[in-house]
Amino acid sequence: MAPLPQLDGVRFRNFGGPADYQHLARIITASSQDEGDDRVETPEALASSYDHLDRCDPATDLLVAEVGGRPVGYSRVWWDQEPDGPRVYRQVCFLDPDHGGRGIGSAIFAWNDARIRELACEHDVSEKVVEAWANDRNTGAKALIHDAGFEPVAHAAEMVRPTVEDLPEHALPEGLELRPVREEDIRTIWDADVEAFRDHWGYFEPTEESYASFRAFPYLDPTLWKVAWDGEGVAGQVKSFVDTAQNEEHGRKRGYTEAISTARRWRRRGVAKALIVESIRELAERGMTEVALGVHTENPNGAYDLYAGLGYEVVKTWTTYRRPL
Repeated sequence: MAPLPQLDGVRFRNFGGPADYQHLARIITASSQDEGDDRVETPEALASSYDHLDRCDPATDLLVAEVGGRPVGYSRVWWDQEPDGPRVYRQVCFLDPDHGGRGIGSAIFAWNDARIRELACEHDVSEKVVEAWANDRNTGAKALIHDAGFEPVAHAAEMVRPTVEDLPEHALPEGLELRPVREEDIRTIWDADVEAFRDHWGYFEPTEESYASFRAFPYLDPTLWKVAWDGEGVAGQVKSFVDTAQNEEHGRKRGYTEAISTARRWRRRGVAKALIVESIRELAERGMTEVALGVHTENPNGAYDLYAGLGYEVVKTWTTYRRPL
C-alpha cells in the first residue's frame, strides 16, 4: 500500500471505521462551504454511501490527515469501468479551510496518485485514465489539478429555481399516467433510471451495493416521487427529496428535483418537463419555497436548456478533469 505522507505537525492515517463518519462529514461541510457550496454533510448520509462502497476498500483507499489529534482533511480513491470505454480511477479530497496553506492538500493529492497507480498495476485493461474534479471557485484545487497534467473534460452545475410559484401548465403526453409509488415498484423505478442514463457521459454499470446505497439514503422519500408509466413500464421519473440538515443549517425550505430521466421511447415529447412541474407542485404543498437540481451542462438530451426554461438558475459550477494513466 502507498506509504503514508510525512509532513511536520500532521499525522496521516488510514480509515478508522464508522467512528470517523462524524469527522469526515464535518470536513466535507467546512470544505464545501468555504467554496461557496452550501452542502451540509451528515454522518448518516455519509454512511449510506460508505457502508456500500464498490471497488474501494476504505482500509487501504482512504486517507485521513490529523492535526493535534483532530481530523482536518481526508481523501478516498476508487475505480469504475465505463462500458466500451476506459477504466476510470477516481478520487475525492476535502480539507478544512482552517488548515489550508501548509501543504496538507498537496500531500493528500500526491498520496491519491500513488495509491491509484498501485491499483492500476493490478488491472490488465487497455485504457486507463485518472479523474479529478473541483468546484470552479476553488482556485487552489484547480491549480493543483492543472499542474498535475489534467485536462477539463466535462462541466456540471447546480441550478436553483428561487420560487415555486409561476409554474407553467404542462400536461403529460397522452398514454402516460402518474401512480403513487408502491414499495414493490421501487426496484423497477431504479432500474429504469439506470437504463435511461446508459448513454450519458461517464456512465458505469451499477451493482447491488449501488442499489443498497440508494435505499439507505436518509432523505429517500418515495411519496415525493413523480413517476409516469405506460404499457411497457416506467416512461419517466423525478425522484425528489428534501435535505433537512441543509435546510436547518441555512434556514430555508428547499426541495431537490433530482434523478430526472426519461425512457428513450418517450424522449423529446415533454415528459420530463411535465414531471418536473408536478414535482415542484408537490414540494410546494410540503412547504418548500425553492427547488434545486444538478446537471451536466453538456447533457446530450437538452436537460440544461429544459431546466433553464423552467426558471432554474446556475448558482455554482464544477469541472471534471482527466489525464491518461
